[in-house]
Amino acid sequence: MILSTKPKEGCRWDLVALGEVMLRLDPGDKRIWTTRNFDVYEGGGEYNVARSLKRCFGLESAIVTAFVDNAVGRLVQDLIYQGGVDQSLIRWVPDDGVGRTVRNGLNFVDRGFGVRGAIGCSDRGHTAVSQLKPGEIDWEDIFAKQGARWFHTGGIFCALSDTTADVTEEAMKAAKRHGVVVSYDLNYRESLWKSIGGKAQAQKVNRRLAPFVDVLFGNEEDFTAALGFEVHGMDKHMTQFEVDGFRQMILHATKEFPFKIVAATLRKAKTATKNDWGALCYAGGDFYEARTYEGLEIYDRIGSGDSFASGFIYGLLAGQSFQWAVGCGAAHGALAMTTPGDTSMVTLKEVLQVMEGASGRITR
Repeated sequence: MILSTKPKEGCRWDLVALGEVMLRLDPGDKRIWTTRNFDVYEGGGEYNVARSLKRCFGLESAIVTAFVDNAVGRLVQDLIYQGGVDQSLIRWVPDDGVGRTVRNGLNFVDRGFGVRGAIGCSDRGHTAVSQLKPGEIDWEDIFAKQGARWFHTGGIFCALSDTTADVTEEAMKAAKRHGVVVSYDLNYRESLWKSIGGKAQAQKVNRRLAPFVDVLFGNEEDFTAALGFEVHGMDKHMTQFEVDGFRQMILHATKEFPFKIVAATLRKAKTATKNDWGALCYAGGDFYEARTYEGLEIYDRIGSGDSFASGFIYGLLAGQSFQWAVGCGAAHGALAMTTPGDTSMVTLKEVLQVMEGASGRITR
């Protein structure tokens, strides 16, 4: 068996995620610097996976994170309530009054339109979760006593501070000791790494953690920037999805590191609002590829990779084939891009309908 998952019996959670949850401020049809009103959502690369598994796929999930105990932190908490993710592992940090020493993260997102690409402007320095240190989370209690089937985290959390990668390694080792599947999304963000060593530091951190990863998520940029694998023979604009160069890069990665599964999204952004979208995975010596959604109309692309990951994880936890899992992830990611916010607003029924080739006709 390529990947063995623990049975649900005896496990409180299907998945536990580790990462930051920010308050997203969305100007809607306006620009960040011209709007006078924002819609608010919660979001974060690792959290988005946990939320989708609960809200769309009906599995039990929890988030390990931290907030400052003030009105903004409680607003994010209120948004998490709607998503149903277990909050019992959240740490609450006392407010210093003005955020000199600790604060909650903010993320301003301009969704883009047509030739105008999306823009993300995060404000997350010295946040509560970035100050987590090894020894502060009881991973033995989480994985051994309460029980989890899957642990998910990623490169966004690891880029937040000098200590977050250490916390991640501590969590991964504990998960592995207790037979919990470990997944990691490379999720390279230039803005997070540029002031702390750039790509060189990202590669150092990700290569250090890679030996503890069972299931790796990413895209072609992630593999190059975050792991240092070069893509040869591939058009830099991803003009085709069956790309031999990218597949070769995945093969090289699995030879160097003990990944059991690699799952990747494939995107050609024709405009901010029209993409070609697909996905593939490599497991047990074979590649499995989802259908390509050509000319997919995009409302909000933020969080699509996280939605892919959650659909893929759901497929494996549900005992489905790799082909089914990659198809579920791609369909869920495609649907997530039709609604605002970082997180999925769709149902499992809708995911299954898209997997079966349903059209966009009205349902009455």
